[in-house]
Amino acid sequence: MALPHSVWAFSFGIMGNIISFVVFLAPVPTFVRICKKKSTEGFQSIPYVAALFSSMLWIYYAMQKDGSGFLLITINSVGCFIETIYIVLFVTYANKKTRISTLKVLGLLNFLGFAAIVLVCQLLTTGSTREKVLGGICVGFAVIVFAAPLSIMRLVVRTRSVEFMPFSLSLFLTLSAVTWLFYGLAIKDFYVALPNVLGAFLGSVQMILYIIFKYYKTPVAQKTEKSKSVSDHSIDIAKLTTVIPGPISDSAVHPPPAPETQIQVTEVKSQNMTGPKDHNDKDVQNQDQV
Repeated sequence: MALPHSVWAFSFGIMGNIISFVVFLAPVPTFVRICKKKSTEGFQSIPYVAALFSSMLWIYYAMQKDGSGFLLITINSVGCFIETIYIVLFVTYANKKTRISTLKVLGLLNFLGFAAIVLVCQLLTTGSTREKVLGGICVGFAVIVFAAPLSIMRLVVRTRSVEFMPFSLSLFLTLSAVTWLFYGLAIKDFYVALPNVLGAFLGSVQMILYIIFKYYKTPVAQKTEKSKSVSDHSIDIAKLTTVIPGPISDSAVHPPPAPETQIQVTEVKSQNMTGPKDHNDKDVQNQDQV
């Protein structure tokens, strides 16, 4: 027997709240590391600022719906609280340049940007039109938020390191996107379902990259290690040739005679070779005389 759409929506909404709560808590190890080292290292503040702005937008959008946006309000309120703590910690331990840039983005996006959206929607739109305008804004920004990890993915490909892309975060982002996708389909809300299609796809790509660069060696890395081992082997051979003596030659054991000795031996040989010839000539002369 098929369950009513409201029951399916409530079930996916509860699951979405639970998984999204885990997603909001996923950066906790990162901030524990930041607090211990008192430095933000290579981490960026943009994902946390963007997540805070996204939660604010979805709360405002859910308030325009007739009761069906309650589960969106609950989880995004929790998200606003958690992301605010992250941003405070990040600003506290960031260097001066990073701190200033973070505060600038926070002021322009989360205060001026959000205030401008609220004023425009309240003054220029009403009823269902306001919901559609807000829905379009939420979809547009959700796409930007889901595309934000592309910079981290590019860093992973360039450095061949997954240090700044935790697998747990990618996993729960994917699960969250899939759950909210089904929630949007259950309540027939196009603005909730559409951006989570992209979120599920990008989350899957992140997990694939993590597996590739964490558990498998790339051809470039293998080539580098191979060249390094060959160079080390060459160095070892060079060292061995300088330490191990070569074979002992005959000249080393029996040195060649001095030049004078060579001359004397030559003279003796020449005398021995000419001696018999002279005796033969004398015998021929004696026979002629007789």
